[in-house]
Amino acid sequence: MIGLLYELPYNFLEVPNLKIKRPSFVAMPSPMVVFSIVLFSYFLVTGGIIYDVIVEPPSIGSTTDERGNSRPVAFMQYRVNGQYIMEGLASSFLFTFGALGFIILDKSNGSGIPRLNRVMQFTFGFIFILISFFACRIFMTMKLPGYLR
Repeated sequence: MIGLLYELPYNFLEVPNLKIKRPSFVAMPSPMVVFSIVLFSYFLVTGGIIYDVIVEPPSIGSTTDERGNSRPVAFMQYRVNGQYIMEGLASSFLFTFGALGFIILDKSNGSGIPRLNRVMQFTFGFIFILISFFACRIFMTMKLPGYLR
């Protein structure tokens, strides 16, 4: 039934026979360029760029200490759904750092890699993931004191 609905317009219309050529200046991007674009977009999206554009939060916040002096703060405390711009960029850096650790671990599993290089890649990938994980936990305890205890 659905197929008939898709075929119905082509009973009356004729698809033109176009010979479209790709312009000579347009080339296939290298895999590293595509990877860089995807990683940069991952960095922006996990940093909350869409939230920052819509809500327009300040880059850093400020709080008043016990003497009445204003001091800067980087984390919007007690608000899970809110963030300052610097907070989003810092956490996005950590997410990207952890993602690079997983990419390095994946590359260490390739064939034809000498043993020393494989061990170094495995070690660095695992260290990247651990640093990212524990730093994100520290960020969460700074954002929500008393959480994860």
